[in-house]
Amino acid sequence: MRIARRSTTRVAASSLVAAALALVGVQATAHTASATTPTKAACTTENTKLTVEDVRRPINHLLLTATNTGTKPCNLYYAPYLGAGVGAQAPLQWLESSKPQAVVTLAPGESGYAGIGTSSPDGHSGHTAKTLGVSFANREANGSVGNAATLNLPDGGTYFNSSAFVTYWQSDVYDALFG
Repeated sequence: MRIARRSTTRVAASSLVAAALALVGVQATAHTASATTPTKAACTTENTKLTVEDVRRPINHLLLTATNTGTKPCNLYYAPYLGAGVGAQAPLQWLESSKPQAVVTLAPGESGYAGIGTSSPDGHSGHTAKTLGVSFANREANGSVGNAATLNLPDGGTYFNSSAFVTYWQSDVYDALFG
């Protein structure tokens, strides 16, 4: 009898959990409950506004901001592909030490940030660029997604040399610039 009572209690408890989850809009089975989470689309130039600005600290840095202008959340994967100037031969290197623990997801109206180190005394082969080409990395980081954007750099141009880099996307400005 005792075994039958436990089994009945488990079935009743399972039914109560399923009913509670159904009330909040989550589908459940008699034995397990699972919420279905819609896959968030990648952030692209079609659903974000991009801006680039000079910052006072740290020196030789810019701040790239992506703001979700869409109606659904979007993901900022890895780091942006950046080209300094027209006809840039290669994208700026990603700063591996800035890799966050999770993908940055932007709700509508929220912003994500990437810090851009433009030059250092250790670099060589410098040039002044007037524009910055920006592409969003796809989920696998093996290419870009959506169309590229071209932004005008502050003060009519910015000096870049071989030490230039970009951080991974961050949800906090401080992490993008100092993290």
